[in-house]
Amino acid sequence: MFARRIGENMNSSNWYQRLMKPKWAPPSWLFGPVWAILYIVIAVTFGAVFINAAVGVIPAMICIPFILNLVFNAAFTPLQFVLRSNLLAFIDIVLVLISLIVSLVVIFPYTSWITLANIPYLFWVSFATILQLTITILNWN
Repeated sequence: MFARRIGENMNSSNWYQRLMKPKWAPPSWLFGPVWAILYIVIAVTFGAVFINAAVGVIPAMICIPFILNLVFNAAFTPLQFVLRSNLLAFIDIVLVLISLIVSLVVIFPYTSWITLANIPYLFWVSFATILQLTITILNWN
């Protein structure tokens, strides 16, 4: 539902449609399905981290970058489509990327499958970061 809403926000927002975007930007309708798949991966893998921490298999401190990643991820849509701030959205997506990298590095020694399962998420967020930077620069006033 949330992933579909992202696509709907992007499709229905005249503001976003009017922004200059690079020719290589994917169509707005693609973001919803991609995020729907990624959110399933995130739910399973991040859930495993939180469960493992709760039962003492891994140190609870490892949850911190995962929690931050969820917070930063959730902040992107309001920053981009409610506040309509390309700059804040760019700063936020950089924080999503950094917190994801830290998360995957710290969990790898304990449960490497979580890191490996999140490689598509890492690739997508890396791409989204470059896309958001480009949109921010192209629309700088």
